[in-house]
Amino acid sequence: MKKILALCLVLAMVVGLVSVASAVNEDVEGKITIYTSMYQFVYEGMKVELAKEFPNLEVEFYYAGTGSLISQIAGEMGEDRTNALGCDMLLVAEPAYSLELKDYGYLHPFDVDAKDSLRFPCDEEGYWYPVRVCNMVLAYNPEKYSAEELPKTFKEFAEDPALKGKISMGNPLTSGTAFAGISALTSKYGFEYFDALRANEVVSESGSTALGKLESGECKEIMILEESVLQRRHDDGSKLACIYPEDGNILIPSTVMIVAEEKSANVNTEACEAVANWLLSEAGQSFIVSGYMHSVLKDFPEIPYDSIDTDQLIASDMGVDWERTYHDRNEIVDEWNNRVTK
Repeated sequence: MKKILALCLVLAMVVGLVSVASAVNEDVEGKITIYTSMYQFVYEGMKVELAKEFPNLEVEFYYAGTGSLISQIAGEMGEDRTNALGCDMLLVAEPAYSLELKDYGYLHPFDVDAKDSLRFPCDEEGYWYPVRVCNMVLAYNPEKYSAEELPKTFKEFAEDPALKGKISMGNPLTSGTAFAGISALTSKYGFEYFDALRANEVVSESGSTALGKLESGECKEIMILEESVLQRRHDDGSKLACIYPEDGNILIPSTVMIVAEEKSANVNTEACEAVANWLLSEAGQSFIVSGYMHSVLKDFPEIPYDSIDTDQLIASDMGVDWERTYHDRNEIVDEWNNRVTK
């Protein structure tokens, strides 16, 4: 009888602990809207995971490229930047935009449990935190061309005449990661880098189109996010491969931001903070890695499928000057348009 009573007490304690543990997330209620530039399969998977973690929270995602989201948000703000936005959180690619929104007074400061465990800087006042790491690389098709005959640096990618008319990259006017890439490359090589791209007849297009051209052999080499190549290798058994540039890969620690409550769509900063903390938890970062991106947590044991060690990438990172990317955005866009587009 005593054993039965003891077992009942243990079971009651376990049930109680489970109830307490789940009650935390069950208390997160209402609705939030997230503007994101993450790939569709990533944010759709994230929506499923968030529904498990926060059963009483409705999470709506709205997708567009970072450049398109920046234009949309500018319209929502209005000319005097006083209007509310159509979202409560942002998960966009380009960290420089976090600096801009902070200056405009559109962000809500918050703390996260993982603040001291981050591999990358965050805002000292808590207005934004890195949450996923995108990695800009070069890629090629070993079934069409040998790696030995292709450039191993971003500089040679733009300048090697053997690649003329056979290179491709993302559109920096719509893609935040492509914009971060050209910001880093023009910091390192000057705007003459754009002249070299034009002389080599670069084509600016979507990643899926560029990957298709690699597979057909129409392109010899492309500048693209590592995650796009890794996904193609995993999902389709593709032989496409990454070249990690010898003049430095370009890491983009994309941020999570919460819109200031008075400027938000659903006035639910408490729920947004809970979601941000989940994103920076081990479970959240494991999900990020499953989406072929790198974790922002120090010593995180997982890396994306078929990638290389994250700390190794950090050691060879070219680096992006985010202050320049923010403050010189218009100049960079104008130079791109004048030297490459026209």
